[in-house]
Amino acid sequence: MDRRIFLTTPAALAATRSAPAAADDRRVPAWEQPVFQLQRQFKSPVKIAGIELLRAGRNFFVRATSSDGATGITLTKQIEEFIPILLRNVIPAYVGQDARNLEALSDEVYIRNYKMAGQPFWCPVAYVEQSLFDLLGKIAGKPAGQLMGGSVRKEIPVYLSGSGRETTAEEEVDVYVRGIAETGARAVKFKIGGRMSRNADTYPGRTEKMMELARKRLGDKIVLYADANGSYDAIKAIQVGKMLESLRVAMFEEPCPWEERGETKKVADALAMPISAGEQDSSLWLFQWMIDNRMMDIVQPDLNYCGGFVRAARVARMARQAKMNITPHNTQTGAAAVNILQFASAIPNPGPYIEYPHRGRTKTESWYRPNPVIENGAVKVPTGPGLGLEIDPEYLKKAEIVKRS
Repeated sequence: MDRRIFLTTPAALAATRSAPAAADDRRVPAWEQPVFQLQRQFKSPVKIAGIELLRAGRNFFVRATSSDGATGITLTKQIEEFIPILLRNVIPAYVGQDARNLEALSDEVYIRNYKMAGQPFWCPVAYVEQSLFDLLGKIAGKPAGQLMGGSVRKEIPVYLSGSGRETTAEEEVDVYVRGIAETGARAVKFKIGGRMSRNADTYPGRTEKMMELARKRLGDKIVLYADANGSYDAIKAIQVGKMLESLRVAMFEEPCPWEERGETKKVADALAMPISAGEQDSSLWLFQWMIDNRMMDIVQPDLNYCGGFVRAARVARMARQAKMNITPHNTQTGAAAVNILQFASAIPNPGPYIEYPHRGRTKTESWYRPNPVIENGAVKVPTGPGLGLEIDPEYLKKAEIVKRS
């Protein structure tokens, strides 16, 4: 039986959705079942005494403090436009609670704010959760990956991303020729099409020329991926996909606008090459639907956009039950990349490569260590407690606390 057909049979769907009824007959969705078992790893409660947003120059941090004085901290990705939601809606849901209950708290904060959705809500939740994982890891003396079930990987093979559309086809291939030489990476991802462009390319013929040139210059040993960022309707995406298949491209990401899921499914059904999607999504119900209906072959939640480690791990479990890999979307490097490295060290079903941006040698900043860089095609997972990042205390002393307006 065809794999897509099998995975939408009633038996297959029932296997992924079964959940025992509670004593009062409330039914907890399968995707909300525990994934990390944090309660079992700490004998005593870890009361959250406070959570703050700090600003140090251009950087923002979320810092959590326990009643015993332990702290956890994470560097945010994007936060300035979301600050009111973080301070008014998210932080109050966590303060005073037991940090061991992070999984339940991620559900409760949603119930308290269920009319909010998308990145403006879930990014703040993710940052709070990541700061608390850092806190718990420091209390336990373990990397966050160990709290997520065990760090089974000491280094993470990566594919280079960060490709642009402001370049010519030739210039973009040059970027990755240099990138492979600098990092030893064995896989790269090109941006194709025009980004939510209704079938338009950056300029006519750029995508075809770039991908043909990439295969010629990079050779058959380098794995090629392509990301359309919703550039096409299904008809055009299938046409482009056939071209990519002829070049042995191994992944076609977000061929259609991310909300047009029916269009993406048409592409997935028509092509033999793997389709990836999910970076913009945050609804666990919707992730389950997309997986059940085989809208994609590779699942790509973003650790921030979907609400943090707990929710991304739940998506990974959905994918695993359907015999699919998870390759989280990632645009972060340096101090901000420790979250995806810890996550990728622990999840059972990662793809062969995890996304890691690279468009040339990056400048090392002095306020943190270690600096996660690509060597021989992989990035080492920080081994320190929590997220594994050591931040210079003198740097943080200069930070100001961002107050609620």
